[in-house]
Amino acid sequence: MSSDSTVPSSAATVVVGAGAVGCSVAYHLSELGAENIVVVDQGPLPVTGGSSTHAPGIMFQTSPSKLMTKTAHYTSRLLSDAGVYDEVGGIEVARSEERMDFLQRRVEHATAYGLPDPQLLSPGEVSDHLPLVDEDEILGGYYSPTDGRVDGVAALQWYMEQSDADFYGHTTVTDLDVSGGEVTAVETDRGRIECGRCVLATNNWGYQTGQLAGLDLPIAPVQHQYAVTEPLDELADEAVAPRVDTADMEIPGDRSIADAMSQAPTRPVGRDQDHSLYFRTHGDALGLGSYNHEALPVDPRKMGGNTDERQASVREFTAEHWERATHPDRDTSPKQAFEELLPVTKDIDFATTENGIFVFTPDGMPVLGEPEAIDDLWTGLAIWWTHSGGYGKILAEWMETGVPKLPSGPVEVGGIHVDRFEPHAGSPDYFVDRGSTRYRQVYSIVEPGWQPDDHRALRRSPFYHHQQELDAEFTQSGGWEVPKWYDSNADLVDRYADQIPEREGWRGINRSPIQGAEHLHTREHVSMYDMTSFSSIVVEGADAAAFLQRMCTNDVDIDPGRVRYSLLCNEGGTALGDVTVVRLDTDEFLVTTGGGNSPGIHGGWLKDHAPETVSVTIEEGSRATVGLWGPKSRLLLQRVTDADVSAESFPYFSAKQIYVGDVPVLALRVSYVGELGWELWAPSEYGGRLWETLWEAGQDLDVRPMGSGALESMRLEKGYRLWGTDLDTDSDPFAAGLSFAVDMDTDFVGKDALADIQRDGPDSRLVPMTLDDATDAVLGGRPVLDDGSALGYVVAGDYGYSLGESIAYAYLPTDYAESGTSVQIRCEGTTYDATVRDEPLFDPGRSKILR
Repeated sequence: MSSDSTVPSSAATVVVGAGAVGCSVAYHLSELGAENIVVVDQGPLPVTGGSSTHAPGIMFQTSPSKLMTKTAHYTSRLLSDAGVYDEVGGIEVARSEERMDFLQRRVEHATAYGLPDPQLLSPGEVSDHLPLVDEDEILGGYYSPTDGRVDGVAALQWYMEQSDADFYGHTTVTDLDVSGGEVTAVETDRGRIECGRCVLATNNWGYQTGQLAGLDLPIAPVQHQYAVTEPLDELADEAVAPRVDTADMEIPGDRSIADAMSQAPTRPVGRDQDHSLYFRTHGDALGLGSYNHEALPVDPRKMGGNTDERQASVREFTAEHWERATHPDRDTSPKQAFEELLPVTKDIDFATTENGIFVFTPDGMPVLGEPEAIDDLWTGLAIWWTHSGGYGKILAEWMETGVPKLPSGPVEVGGIHVDRFEPHAGSPDYFVDRGSTRYRQVYSIVEPGWQPDDHRALRRSPFYHHQQELDAEFTQSGGWEVPKWYDSNADLVDRYADQIPEREGWRGINRSPIQGAEHLHTREHVSMYDMTSFSSIVVEGADAAAFLQRMCTNDVDIDPGRVRYSLLCNEGGTALGDVTVVRLDTDEFLVTTGGGNSPGIHGGWLKDHAPETVSVTIEEGSRATVGLWGPKSRLLLQRVTDADVSAESFPYFSAKQIYVGDVPVLALRVSYVGELGWELWAPSEYGGRLWETLWEAGQDLDVRPMGSGALESMRLEKGYRLWGTDLDTDSDPFAAGLSFAVDMDTDFVGKDALADIQRDGPDSRLVPMTLDDATDAVLGGRPVLDDGSALGYVVAGDYGYSLGESIAYAYLPTDYAESGTSVQIRCEGTTYDATVRDEPLFDPGRSKILR
């Protein structure tokens, strides 16, 4: 229970922050049997002055992200069982046709991820639930019956009562003692606490507390508006007694905020996302929340603390942002929009107002895990009440068992891992701007493939100027400018017009038929793909072979010059990533992996586990790489090298040090598109010459550049996995169809868990499906059904231009995973008949890749 007595001199675990996340972590650690846990916070308990107690507590569970949906649902069930959750339901209304289409996607995502009974409502049905809404202003709504509101103060009290941790308020952390690459103590204004491990759950102060440990965590605090009306006659019968009496509590600043938040709703919580608004009842009053104003970022270095006048996470309400239209994408002020939707609010007075602060990251996702740079320092940041219970559970499991999971099983953490960020993301100028952009988008309809237009061209491959000359359509990935397609290939669209279906509506946004043309051209000729954003990791030393053998699921004790595909697994046997291992010499290996978050996560995993006798060097950006693929790739490569690149001399999955013209290159005979080809890795400074040499030599072969759009459709035809999409930490190698990459005769991390899975068989399998009578492309996160019941969801989908069929991959229960099984897929309001197929769909005999 909470205490303001002298802090202890030591603890096994110190959690910094006693808000929704810190309390959740402490509770779940206690549930797992962890002992000697101390939680400290700079404010009083339980109303600390952080965002957890000024937030209105509204919980909408549905998200395009499976993980966000799952953590929200877990949180709602946990807090409902605790008696601190009002399950009044949640309704999102539509004031435009585009929003109605969006709400249909809501139903599909909710169905895919297992939320109970998601429904589309007519305007009249919305007003039946929310009689204050003017049904003439809306086209319909989306209803999730288990949405609702968490009682913040009551929930924090419950966590503290149920946890074995000791809680200390009025305790400010002044420093984190990091020695020898690990955290050893937490310094506070009330004494030093030696610790075995530390958790940062400081949300709005995430950047500042990270700085105490030398970390540049991209956590951007932003203000947004909330107001509670005076009591309304229309709600006079809705008043209920609050769960918690706050009268005797120490509450910083304006106590009317905490008092108002303690008043429960009796009607569904609501959102008008077309105007970036949300609302709920507070007993007999109405709470109105607005993202409908320009971003109001707070300097992450100057968050400050509580004062007599205000809570630390609350700023003064600004009338101009309520009465004027200041949001760059909205032409109606919050006041006007609310008065149209909820006429009862016209000219109403407010009893309580605030500009409450919460945080965003550059990609809008949370920050969890242990940074590779500092052992035993864990982060649980950028998390709202909605997901706090789930992420607290995940983090506690990760800390105690090594496997991040919910009761339903392991979860994917690549998109939330603290090490996922690129090097420039720690710049305050960058992450505050990107955080403001995420704020702007909170309730926007974000198009598929949307790209920011600020902070561009930060990372450019040596091929960038050539790509510009070829009119590349760039997308940003990990700060890299990556071509999605090339407008210089527009002439190919006419060549292959009869094989490229039209892509209309939502599915055609930010796409081009050139992607299909580049796909088909590569199958017939030869293309160059920029792989510079991919990463290489050099592993060397006397024990390098033994180390990699322990870390990799496959047998990587191979001869020099050979290449092997493998997985990295955690102790639970779920996949941390997939890698290509190249043995360069007896004690030297090159491990290649994808771009994006792979360098920080996969490179960091290897570096963190390497013994002193093994050196691990992450070479992000130090090599320029070209994927040279297609049936004419051997002819082109042979023109520019004296090395023998015949099938006999240079077989599949082998490597050679060669010269391409004058350029020293490590050539790998591997292909991610299912065609003959090579990956050509050169020191970055030689990249420009490498491109020019290949380009000039291949003109009569019709060599073309190829973008990431073609790569995606080609790899799906071949059934190659993509980390973070169809392979991640919530899947095991057997379910993912990668048993060939597991050698149970070797000893590796996760082997015991995989032995159990192998013995019992996986519960589900990743399988390809093709649509029976349609060429539409299906999108990820859409439900796979049998007679209306969800079996799973699409993890990846695209059109297979070489096959002439639309492809979708999903993890399905083993009873449904056999070839020939009929299922349905629902996408964009249409239900398609589909059939499970054997893989690979393209070139099952591998004649093309082995030629």
